[in-house]
Amino acid sequence: MATLNKSTLSTIKPGVPVPQYDLDAVKTGIVHFGVGGFHRSHMAMTLNRLMNDGKALDWGICGVGLLEGDKKLRDVFAEQDCLYTLVLKHPDGVREPSVIGSIREYMFAPDDPEAVIEKMADPETRIVSLTITEGGYNFDRVTGEFMASTPAVAADLRDGAVPSTAFGFVTEALRRRRERGIPAFTVLSCDNIQGNGHVAKEMFTAFAKLKDAELGEWIEQNVAFPNSMVDRITPVTAPEDIAEVAELTGFNDSWPVVAEPFFQWVIEDDFPLGRPPFEDADVQLVEDVEPYELMKLRLLNASHQGLTYFGYLSGYRFAHEALADPAIANFLLAYMDKEATPTLRPVPGIDLTAYKHMLIERFSNPEVRDTLARLCAESSDRIPKWLVPVIHDQLARGGDVTLSAAIVASWARYAEGVDEQGEPINVVDPLKDELIPIALSQRENHLAFVQNKQLFGNLSENEKFTVPYLAALESLFTRGAHETVSSYTR
Repeated sequence: MATLNKSTLSTIKPGVPVPQYDLDAVKTGIVHFGVGGFHRSHMAMTLNRLMNDGKALDWGICGVGLLEGDKKLRDVFAEQDCLYTLVLKHPDGVREPSVIGSIREYMFAPDDPEAVIEKMADPETRIVSLTITEGGYNFDRVTGEFMASTPAVAADLRDGAVPSTAFGFVTEALRRRRERGIPAFTVLSCDNIQGNGHVAKEMFTAFAKLKDAELGEWIEQNVAFPNSMVDRITPVTAPEDIAEVAELTGFNDSWPVVAEPFFQWVIEDDFPLGRPPFEDADVQLVEDVEPYELMKLRLLNASHQGLTYFGYLSGYRFAHEALADPAIANFLLAYMDKEATPTLRPVPGIDLTAYKHMLIERFSNPEVRDTLARLCAESSDRIPKWLVPVIHDQLARGGDVTLSAAIVASWARYAEGVDEQGEPINVVDPLKDELIPIALSQRENHLAFVQNKQLFGNLSENEKFTVPYLAALESLFTRGAHETVSSYTR
């Protein structure tokens, strides 16, 4: 079977949309760090849509990979001319494939760091965007301060260092633009962090000031860091997805992307050097992103955490399986209604009741086959950013945190690394070597897990949290996950 690339596009199966624009005429205007599945189902898809309408042809994407695992995408994109297939999976089983062409270049940074820096220093680059995960911003989970001692960051801060982190690359590119009299590009974070633009500005500025105080001040004054809220469930590409894409298109795509049909992107409209006409592709350009961010982080993302540990420990392995269980679905709706919603600001244009029920429908999509293992991963980056703020806000207003505390307890039980049948759990977390021993010690010291101030601050000293937390943990130990989650909505 032929490989998907520019030379084979014209012979793809009828009915599969392909780029309707001249791929060679697209000019790079955006450099993007972290070309994972989400970026390819979200920003790249949006730009491809605009380009098919004859717009944004000077806003092509140059993807950049920093990590060893990015070599695979480098090799796939080299073979496929940076083309790939995006398949939207509808709940009724309908598949909606299309070929995306908006990524026109891909650089694996360790191959040629200088080329990456010069690409960003080029005046044609007007936006540098990021999906580097929640942990990629390198801030302390309790203090919020930039962690200069992180090994890769510390190496980049040395005089004459060849950059290896996004901080090093972006700062050096901005230094060159400043020296050459070229206006600064906009830095657009697309990661699931509240105030992601504010966080990006604080962290990149902190790095730059440590590297060169004067440059750091210039960046603080001259670089725009708009906030954004992004939303589309994009599971990890499975081998069966690759096989199905071959059937749908008639070509081999070594790394397609699958996603749900739902799409939302809300962006603060702050782009001094211009931007693509995002509004023509159903993107919301607003003055204040925060109400939408809080809605998404505290309802969707935190609910994923409420679903995943209880679901996994109850024996489920996919999100749609867990949501078919009324006990889990009712628990999530109760959490959203009773504890998350009271902490939200009014969200212009959004019916929150409908939004919450739509989330349950999205999580229940059997075609997406989102794994609980994916949702359980990186918890130490997720729970402190998505759920702990709900707990703090509820405690501050005298509200209830019973269900939020139960979610934290379900993570603590999962983090022991052994399920209820005695089988090992593959805990995927940057702090797993620290967290698993702490979790295992909680059979004797029930508060051990939440006494980790790096993740939970002083919650272990607040009885309004610890009382429901200890009750949930004891129930998980003695009655199991399913009986525990069921007990909250009887």
